Amino acid sequence: MRMDLAGDACDVVLTENRMQRRPVRVHWAWWVALASFVALVGAAGFRATPGVLIDPLHEEFGWSRGTISAAVSINLILYGLISPFAAALMERLGMRRVVSGALVLVACGSGLTVFMRASWQLMLCWGFLVGVGTGSMALAFVATVTSRWFVRHRGLVSGILTAAQATGQLIFLPAMAALATSHGWRAASLLVAGGALLVVPIVLLLLRDNPRDVGTTAYGTALRDVAEAEETEKAVAASRTGSAARALQVLRQASRTPTFWLLAGGFAICGASTNGLIGTHFVPAAHQHGMPYTVAAGLLAVVGVFDVVGTVLSGWLTDRVDPRLLLGGYYLLRGASLLLLPQLFAPSVEPPIAAFVVFYGLDWVATVPPTVALCRDRFGLRGPIVFGWVFASHQVGAAFAAFGGGLIRDQLGTYDLAWYVAGGLCVIATAMSLRIRPAAAPRDRIEAAREA
Repeated sequence: MRMDLAGDACDVVLTENRMQRRPVRVHWAWWVALASFVALVGAAGFRATPGVLIDPLHEEFGWSRGTISAAVSINLILYGLISPFAAALMERLGMRRVVSGALVLVACGSGLTVFMRASWQLMLCWGFLVGVGTGSMALAFVATVTSRWFVRHRGLVSGILTAAQATGQLIFLPAMAALATSHGWRAASLLVAGGALLVVPIVLLLLRDNPRDVGTTAYGTALRDVAEAEETEKAVAASRTGSAARALQVLRQASRTPTFWLLAGGFAICGASTNGLIGTHFVPAAHQHGMPYTVAAGLLAVVGVFDVVGTVLSGWLTDRVDPRLLLGGYYLLRGASLLLLPQLFAPSVEPPIAAFVVFYGLDWVATVPPTVALCRDRFGLRGPIVFGWVFASHQVGAAFAAFGGGLIRDQLGTYDLAWYVAGGLCVIATAMSLRIRPAAAPRDRIEAAREA
């Protein structure tokens, strides 16, 4: 009998008479993680642009901020709603095909915006094309990668891949703000299109759909788990239906449990308080108080710096602490910071707003690793698709907040009410997270995986 297993520094080769150790190169799971990270960075580029381009588009075309925010809302809704179907499509066609196609779609959507002359074209390019493309590489992609390729360090890898979005924001946002100021918003859009296309060869070279495609097992797989994992995977493959049907089937099953609705409700508030509100309206809100666009965009990029630290740390904690407690703490602290935000804006970077940026960055997407872990633990092999639906609720919340923030600004002349409402919702999300039922016993999780 011969079986290759993943380890930190060696493959374990079992024969009938002896066990041998031989040195190996980096486990292929880490190359997959690297390709996934770079793809997510590329996809994050265009999604970082709304806050920078709202005012330039308003000044050039005369479109209201509500109209421009509606395009952002379409993008955010599709970014979420496509996610579970993309996760199911990855089961059918593989991650490499889906991610490569999604990057091309992002490049097309961002590049075509330079030709637009009417608001419906903004909805089509910025809203639909980029929404579908980035949605195909949403956080359900992270859940799929970690579920297939990692047993050990799943939480940590989830945190690192989730931080890719913040890294993309950190890389692209200052450059886009500078380009939009010096050369116009079209130059910023073309930068993102080029960045997305450059990532495609990396994905084709390094991303693989399953460990068995390269003759190995998931990183950290124990000997006793191999036969059981293979048996479960074959059973799932045998019962697999079409991608859309599979996604809807999982939704029907998950929606019968209170855990799903508590996760989805909390994550909807998470989206409203991050991508929808801060990501879309922080820059124009800061500018309203006299801060230059480039300075405000720089602050938002600093959020991305600390987001990387906070998300990786959250992934590390998720491997060690009850994810329910982590979620409750994250939402409570976020709500408190949002309630204070209206008093922190100033024409220049003062210590209070700098402290907010650091704190909010640490908390920005720290919610993702514990949410991915809860979906995996409670729903077994259905976890990535369940997380796709939970993430869809995240983006619905973000879309409402993006549109609502612009509407509040148009009607009241200030964003203050939007910050207060988001802070109160985060307190509700804290209560929802703490009501999620405790983890199932290991045997129950195995049975749940087999029922997926």
